[in-house]
Amino acid sequence: MTTSTTPAVTTPAVKRSEIKIPDGYRSSEIASFVAQLDDQLSLLRGDTRDLTPADLQWQPARGMNTIGMLLAHNAIVEVWWIKIGVLGEAEPKIEDVLGIDVNADGMPVDAGAEAFAALNGKDLAFYDDLLDRARAFLKSIATTLPDDDLERETVRTRKDGTKRIVNIRYVFYHLLEHFAGHYGQILLLKHMRADALKRA
Repeated sequence: MTTSTTPAVTTPAVKRSEIKIPDGYRSSEIASFVAQLDDQLSLLRGDTRDLTPADLQWQPARGMNTIGMLLAHNAIVEVWWIKIGVLGEAEPKIEDVLGIDVNADGMPVDAGAEAFAALNGKDLAFYDDLLDRARAFLKSIATTLPDDDLERETVRTRKDGTKRIVNIRYVFYHLLEHFAGHYGQILLLKHMRADALKRA
């Protein structure tokens, strides 16, 4: 007697990629910006979990940023832009939110300068805390903004007397593209660090 078997049929895996708009916001457009920022932060977290303090303070060459500097910078900029671009503060201070000042990322780095020493030895928990504080602050303001505020403008007068005018929509767009740009730099530095360790 001959028996036959039916080949097993495998179902291809399905991966869903979507951005869900969070509840609790007066403006769905601002909520969408926040959802995108949160997705970028989640991806960044996933790509940095294996980094040590030595990795975070590694500098590929003098005058270049480190991953730690970029992580701190993203947190600082997030708070600074909300304060100046949304709240209209002329001289924003960020210590009340982050516990550090606007220069605590060591950026921009002077040509030929070593990595910012104040961040040496800091671990991921330090940077996670900064990013969490910054995002919580952003959300505390973002949830209160109605759609009408997207066109509201803030005028910033720089030290040289020039003026820059931004609307609220631009502030959230800029925070998203700024975060994503530095996330890309972090991925490049991570790759360069791994390559340098292989060659050592």
